[in-house]
Amino acid sequence: MIEIAASPSPVPSVVFALAALLCISGVVLLILRYYLPLRTTPAFLLVPVFFALWLPASMVLLVPIDLASSALVDDIDARGIWLQPGALRVSWRITYWLTFALTWFILPILAEYSDSGYREPKDKLLDSLRANAQYYAVVFGSGALGLIYVLVSYRQFFTSLKGTAMALAYCWGLVLVIYLMGHGLVSIPRRLFRNANISGRLRRIQTHAPRVYEKMEDAEMDLEDIEMQVAELSQRKGGSVSLFTDWIEELVDLTNLPESHPGRATAVRGSGNQSPLPNVITEKYLADLTRRLVRARHARSRYVDEWNLLLRDAAKTQAILDSAASKQLNFGNASPNAGFWDRRTLLTPYTRFLVHYYLVPSLQIALAAFLSLASVCIVWSELVKGLFPQLSVIRYSVIHHQVAAKGQVGLAGQAIAALWMLYMCAAALISITEVKVWRGRALVRRNTAPEPAFWYASQVARLSVPLTYNFMTFLGVIYRDTVFYDFLGQLINLTDLGKWFDYLFPAFILLPVCATLFGLYGKIRRVFGFGADILDAGSDDDDTSGRGTAYGTGSWREGRDLIERELNGTSRRANAAVGGGRSTPVLSIPRAGRRGNNSNNGGHTTPFGTSPTAGVTAGPSGSRPQANTSARRVGRAPAAAAGDADQEDDNFFESLGHRFKNTIDTLDTPKWLQDFGQGIKKPKWMGGNEGGSSSSSSARGGNSDVRRWFGGGDGQGRIRL
Repeated sequence: MIEIAASPSPVPSVVFALAALLCISGVVLLILRYYLPLRTTPAFLLVPVFFALWLPASMVLLVPIDLASSALVDDIDARGIWLQPGALRVSWRITYWLTFALTWFILPILAEYSDSGYREPKDKLLDSLRANAQYYAVVFGSGALGLIYVLVSYRQFFTSLKGTAMALAYCWGLVLVIYLMGHGLVSIPRRLFRNANISGRLRRIQTHAPRVYEKMEDAEMDLEDIEMQVAELSQRKGGSVSLFTDWIEELVDLTNLPESHPGRATAVRGSGNQSPLPNVITEKYLADLTRRLVRARHARSRYVDEWNLLLRDAAKTQAILDSAASKQLNFGNASPNAGFWDRRTLLTPYTRFLVHYYLVPSLQIALAAFLSLASVCIVWSELVKGLFPQLSVIRYSVIHHQVAAKGQVGLAGQAIAALWMLYMCAAALISITEVKVWRGRALVRRNTAPEPAFWYASQVARLSVPLTYNFMTFLGVIYRDTVFYDFLGQLINLTDLGKWFDYLFPAFILLPVCATLFGLYGKIRRVFGFGADILDAGSDDDDTSGRGTAYGTGSWREGRDLIERELNGTSRRANAAVGGGRSTPVLSIPRAGRRGNNSNNGGHTTPFGTSPTAGVTAGPSGSRPQANTSARRVGRAPAAAAGDADQEDDNFFESLGHRFKNTIDTLDTPKWLQDFGQGIKKPKWMGGNEGGSSSSSSARGGNSDVRRWFGGGDGQGRIRL
């Protein structure tokens, strides 16, 4: 204590830490502004999501400070940024328990609250609590079993209760961290390597185009099916409908129905698979209809945004590839609504060609090689930290001042530790956006729906603590002297089961690493045919082949033609794709080949959350080229029942049955089968003639078929008896 009191003042370190936290706050606000319209986003969404991102980001700052502050004190000047143990303990407690509350209670309840279709806040809250009841039952049930085990082992109730809650939350988060980080450690360098090849990048964009376009068309038709239900509902008068007149009018305002005839369902294109309205309209039915309508609007804006981004990337990549002949690169005029830097021209066409054609690919290859080496070091450290911690590469990169069996962390070691943590966080968080098993949730630029925003924020908060502690275990025995270990590590290692789990489970990182490295996801997709959306962006191991990456998505040639028709046929989209600037948020997204009224509910806050069409760039309402996909050739599958809140999640058997049906329905009659029996004479009672068989005409849809046995057909496929 005397040495600590006589130590130099930590005021400079405190000032640096506060300045760093201020910078982190600015970065978090920029991230929120990229995905959410800050002015129209309600406070109950903006504030929790801000802290769910800000608290994990502050851990990247706290860990290096804790390592330097808890090291040996023989050379204080070599420790870099350091704080007193009391200040560190308070910081860790506030950060951990706020993150814990956001992860397990606040964000899940708010997510279901924002996704609920009820109108009143009380009804929304009750619906949210009912939706989370099963989730909490499983959590508390697992916690009760763990509490019994820890209580028998440690025999102290309060310590066992706190240790059980912290240890179970850590173990569940560690399982997700290991899988997601293992995938990202391979996906990030591989993506950089592949993007360095300009022609290969263009080929992957073209291969991906039919699938995105088909999803966008399906999302539009799903939305129009629900709008037809709303239009039919608004036409009903009297009965149970009269009890919910205001609610139904709000639903009509959420749709793009014509103002003059809001109930004319024939004006809506749709798919003809909308669910019938029940005889008695209840509050539960309207809440479900509202939720499905809001989800469909956000799904449509998501795929429109993804399609516009794909067009911009395709146009830019094609321009870079075409500039190889002329040595001049021009991306065209910037969009009128582009930002300040997008309208500035700093490079000449020849210099721009050198930068984009030679310099950028070279930098991508160099960065990919460096990150590949970093990924190998992280995987190696995960494997050896339990049995041979002295072989950890990360340990020697952070600890530069070895003293006896321990060491000190200087300013350089703190910076390197922060970089290691940032890369591990990036690997885990990028995998969340690539693994498509999250019920269709997605982040959309300036237009993310409230429920996905809460969900992604909760995942960031859930992964932060396990990832932070997992990184500290790379450093050998030095992490046992930190305040964070005294606060959390001792409770994780309270029993032998928790200690061995913490040491041995990270070795399973080899499973996601090998699955991603050797293209296991693509092989599963090709064999079973039902996993096309498991890894859209990360499992492009066969994107450069001549065939499509998934069932019903077409080939790269089809994607090339589709992109060319889209860019050449709609000048507004072409300008947006070439200009590269962000367009001003529009009021709504016009439909393809239907009404042009797009003034309803534009960009303002609705009773059900922010407007799902604000901030999305869309083309004009002309007809779109149709993608030649199998789903469009055979028609869409029947819609689910009205009470089905999630129509996109089909189980394995339903998906397999759909693929078999689509494959059989799209088979054309072979030529040899059409010509079979040309020389065989059919009897007159079977519709034959003297000139030979008419089996070929029958195969082409003629009247000489089995229906003639029952009196012939009426030309419309019906049989007269």
